[in-house]
Formats: sequence, C-alpha cells, structure tokens
Amino acid sequence: MDINFLKTLGLSETNCGTTSGKKSYASDNWLESYSPVDGLLIGKVSVTSKESYDQISATATHAYSSWRLVPAPKRGEIVRQFGEKLRKYKEPLGKLVSYEMGKSLQEGYGEVQEMIDICDFAVGLSRQLYGLTMHSERSGHRMYEQWHPLGVVGIISAFNFPVAVWAWNSALSWVCGNVCIWKPSEKTPLCGIACQNIWNEVAQENNLEDGICSLINGDYTVGEYLTTDTKIPLISATGSSRMGKIVGSTVAARFGRSLLELGGNNAIIITESADLDAVLIGAVFGAVGTCGQRCTSTRRLIIHESIFNQVKEKLTKAYKQLRIGNPLDPSNHVGPLIDRTAVELYQKSIKQAIEQGGTVVVAGDVLSGDSYTSGCYVTPCIIEAQNHFPIVQHETFAPILYIMKYADLHSAIKMQNDVPQGLSSAIMTNNLRDAETFLSVEGSDCGIANVNIGTSGAEIGGAFGGEKETGGGRESGSDAWKAYMRRQTNTINYSKSVPLAQGIQFDL
Repeated sequence: MDINFLKTLGLSETNCGTTSGKKSYASDNWLESYSPVDGLLIGKVSVTSKESYDQISATATHAYSSWRLVPAPKRGEIVRQFGEKLRKYKEPLGKLVSYEMGKSLQEGYGEVQEMIDICDFAVGLSRQLYGLTMHSERSGHRMYEQWHPLGVVGIISAFNFPVAVWAWNSALSWVCGNVCIWKPSEKTPLCGIACQNIWNEVAQENNLEDGICSLINGDYTVGEYLTTDTKIPLISATGSSRMGKIVGSTVAARFGRSLLELGGNNAIIITESADLDAVLIGAVFGAVGTCGQRCTSTRRLIIHESIFNQVKEKLTKAYKQLRIGNPLDPSNHVGPLIDRTAVELYQKSIKQAIEQGGTVVVAGDVLSGDSYTSGCYVTPCIIEAQNHFPIVQHETFAPILYIMKYADLHSAIKMQNDVPQGLSSAIMTNNLRDAETFLSVEGSDCGIANVNIGTSGAEIGGAFGGEKETGGGRESGSDAWKAYMRRQTNTINYSKSVPLAQGIQFDL
C-alpha cells in the first residue's frame, strides 16, 4: 500500500509523542500504532512520562500568560492560518485518519473538513465574544457582563474521531484566549502528531511561543495527569460513559470543570408516513458508517407496525449490497473495527442479543482471507429485538442494528427515550404533527433531534452533545464557546454617592 502521506505529514517510523511546540520530550516507553486496515505497524510513539508532563503543563501555563493578552481577532487570524494549513494537508491527513482509524476515505476527508469548518467558525467568533449590558436598580450605576479565558484547557479525545473533536475544542479555546494540552486516543496517536506538526508550521511562521498547543501521548494513566492537574480549570473529554464518570468525578473533586461528550444509544423512529427511500439512506449510513463506531451511530430503529416487514425487507436487501474492505478504496462502504478487542465485543454482543430473545435478520460474522488480514473486518448485523433487552440498553461500538415495532407515536417516543443515554435521535415522517411532537417538550430527550435525516452527521454550526449518560456537554458551534470562558459581572458607580442594592441603608 502506498503510504507516502505519512511522510507528507512529517511522520516517520518512530515519532516523538510529547511536545509543547518546538521542544519534544522522549521517553523509554513506546506506544505502537497498528492499522486496522492491514494489521501492519505504522509507527511508534513516545509515551509521556510524569516528568515530561509537568514540563509541558508549566510551558502551557507560561504561554497562557501572554496568549490571553493577544486581541481576540488576532488570535482568530492564527486560527484562520491553521485552517488554511488544514486545507493544504486535507488529502494526506484524511488518508491517515482512514488508515490509522479504519473509517472510509470519504469519512476521513469529511473529518478534516470538520476541522476546517470549525476554524472558519472560530475566526468569525473571535470578533463576537459578546457580553451583556443591563440596567442597574441604582442611579448613576452601570452593569455589564464580560467573558475571560479560563487558562489551560485539557482535551481527551477518542479514537473514532481522532482529529475533528480535538479541533472543535482547540479552535474555540484558542480564540477565547486559552491554550490547550491534548491527549489523543492511544489507538490513534499518529493522527495527534500529524496535527501537532501542522500547528507547529503555523506557530513557527508567526513566531509564537511554545505551549499554546501541546501534545501528550499514552493510555489512561497519562490522561490522569490532566484530570488531576489543579492548574487545568477545564477538561473536555470524549469517550464512553464509564470513562466520563471517572473523569467527571475526578475533576469535580478539585472543583474543576468538565465538558463531557460520552456514549449514545441513538434511535430513529420510522412512522407510517415516512419516505422509505430517505429511511434507507439515513438508517443504513447511521448504522454502518465508521463501522458503527460513532457516538451518533444508529443503534435502534423503532418502526411502525404497519410498515415493519416492508422496512425490514428493504434493509435486508440494502445490507446485502454493502461493500466491506480497505477503507482507502473509495468503492467500499464499510471498513474495519478499530482492533480485535472491538471484534470480540461485537461477537459477544450478538451472542447476548440472541440469548436475551433477539432474532437475527442479517447475520454478523468476522471476515477472513487475503483482503481481511488484520482480523478486524466484520459484517454489519441486524437483530429484531425488544427495547428492554439489557444488550439493547447498552451502547455497543460496532455495526449492530436493533429493530423493533411500535403501535402509536407516544409509545415510540417512550421507547426512544427509555435508555440511559441521550445523544442523538431522529424521526422519519411526512406528518407535520408527528415531527413537531417529536421536537416538543414531550418528545425526544436527546441533545440532538432530527427530522427526516439520520442520527449521524452533525454540522459544526450547532452545539454538539447530549443529556443523561451522554454527559451534558456541548462542543463546536452555537454558544458552546462559553464553556471555555469564565463570566464576570461588573458594576460601575459613576455617581457621587454609594447606594446599596435592595435599598439597604448603611450610614456611618
């Protein structure tokens, strides 16, 4: 396989994994990155030691003291330049995402495009960090709110979106005046180094000091350096709900802030009036895109009983047309799972679904042969199930789709909501009343609720995140920037007296 894109991104067989910019820190421990595409070793990455982390943290703290003083529009100009670099490196970085993570090449390119989009959003935002002015109850007084940066923002990202989620957080953090320390997933460390290399080009061209963008690498123990560091006021963590509970409680114990984007158990309600062609596109991509390894992947289809068999038949036919193979081949729909541990979880989940009463509609299997040498390729699976099955209540990061019937919309919405997670949801319908009911206060309890599109494929213009065990955080667009800043209320007295609020009298 031609992997010249690695050299284009400054990646060699051995790459340092701890850096605050120009300075890198090596260690005696190495993290190996194997591609799920072909099982081959891509490169080795230096694991961050505690001593190196402390140096990184100190460098970032020092960089913050000057970066926060740069006017926000000028910080936005740096982010604009970073976005231009991403445009330059979109093809090789997209290929790296596809090769190291396993998602389709089009999804790899799409992930880099998300990075570009959030940079564009952040550039505009750099001139719109607005506060409020309000009237005081006291004569001769003026009140207003303003927003200040927090300091050093720690970012922990997951393997399934190895570059985009970091960019969502870092681009907004930078224009808000913060600096960032990023720990990418230990399953996709080279993507992190590639992004750091791209940032370093921008930093060098603008003579920026080290520490505005820093990278650390390793497993959860390295992540603990971030979560327990009292000098880091905000930790943005993306991953499983189990991980989020640990991060959230650890950070809260030191009175830090957490921005959590965790698991999803996303459903599409398909009403009797739905356009079934739209259903197929939304449901199939949602279920098999990224081999079912998105937090927004479609896990459940809740189908009106009058069209259940018809939808099941169309899905079965569509699944038979899926092409599974090397994700760098644009003709393939589905790439591999991230590793063999994920394959084992996929097999175990199918077994549990059957034991709990599920019926296999499209069988799931592990593929073997010359085209599947990594052992990470599986066939997307459909199982007819009940919403209350324990395995259905659980998020499985694999292409397993559960289908079930409903009789009326309110029972469908109850099924949709009756899981611990609350990230993304959708309804397929041509009935306006059904759509509006789904979007109303008595409808979906998720952070994302769509009509006539699937659960997967969010745009950066809207805040991304969910409720319940999804963590409650919001990243990317809308007013998500406020999570990266602290609010300050200011009262100015320009009168000659000092009246107290609420009419309190205090005379000396």
